[in-house]
Amino acid sequence: MKSKLAGLILLVAVIAAAGIYYLIRSENQITVLDGYLGGEKIGLYEDEEVAEILADRYHIQFKYSRAGSLDMVTADQTGRDYLFPSSQTALEYYEDEHGRPLASEIVFNTPIVIYSHRLVSDALKAQGVVTEQDGVLYADMEKLTQLILDGTAWADMGLPELYGSVSVDTTDPTKSNSGNMFAALLANVCNGGKTVTEGDVAQILPMLEVIFGRLGYMETSSSDLFNQFLNMGVGANPMIAGYESQIIEFAVENPEDYERLKDDLVMIYPTPTVWSTHVYIALTEAGEAGVQALLDEEVQRLAWEKHGFRTSGYGITQETVPGGVTGVASEVTQVIPVPDYDAMRQIIDGLS
Repeated sequence: MKSKLAGLILLVAVIAAAGIYYLIRSENQITVLDGYLGGEKIGLYEDEEVAEILADRYHIQFKYSRAGSLDMVTADQTGRDYLFPSSQTALEYYEDEHGRPLASEIVFNTPIVIYSHRLVSDALKAQGVVTEQDGVLYADMEKLTQLILDGTAWADMGLPELYGSVSVDTTDPTKSNSGNMFAALLANVCNGGKTVTEGDVAQILPMLEVIFGRLGYMETSSSDLFNQFLNMGVGANPMIAGYESQIIEFAVENPEDYERLKDDLVMIYPTPTVWSTHVYIALTEAGEAGVQALLDEEVQRLAWEKHGFRTSGYGITQETVPGGVTGVASEVTQVIPVPDYDAMRQIIDGLS
């Protein structure tokens, strides 16, 4: 009798131990979410601190393929759990092509800025195109756009060492968000400072075609264009359009390189500018878990402190800018709305 009771107790113990094992294993099992990601967010995804939070708290790991914000909407999405573009336009594009996603959420924001070199910004300041206020540089976009449309030579700006005419290099506006957002900004400027509607596109499109037609080959990744700007010097890229977050992430990850370049590298806020909204789009039920994970308070903190994305929980002063980056605006107040999707679709089609 005692042996039977002992055997029963042992069997119950084995079953209980097995149940606990499988429960722990289930709780710790990592779900891999595969999707498309804008290149400017790769640093965040590859951040070991962020990855640890995602794994420990949410039991997920992000796998990604890099793609332009607009390209990912039309790319093959078989087996993908999410898209993570850099604009609301991409979400509206997705809805136009595929219908409403399972879930979507704006995770980060960052303003579109112009990156340039000290000698260029000094020349633009002398012409009254760029002004400085509290250590922050601002570009009068009406004046800058007119210089571009007029084909003003760099030599006429007092920069004979630079070849060609005044321009701002961008990513391809039909494929990548930073170029698309800069095209939206230029469209509004060409429309007399008013947000472009469908009825305005025919009038302003020829001006956009002139501006972008002069740029030649355009990168499809914001990170590639920014790295090219850093590595090739003022002669190759006097000015580029990019995200404010890029210089902050660069300074945090490469402090020695930033220290070497900071006296030449300048960031200029267009007046007005536009916001880039980094919106996460869930394609599957598994992908929906990514929304909550990316909105985690610690992930949001790291997104600002290490990667320069503005989040709702962190006020900005020059003393709190990560990486010791100077010239960062505490507030971005001169903002103009991006044209709605129907107008932007016409612009995209017109520039294709």
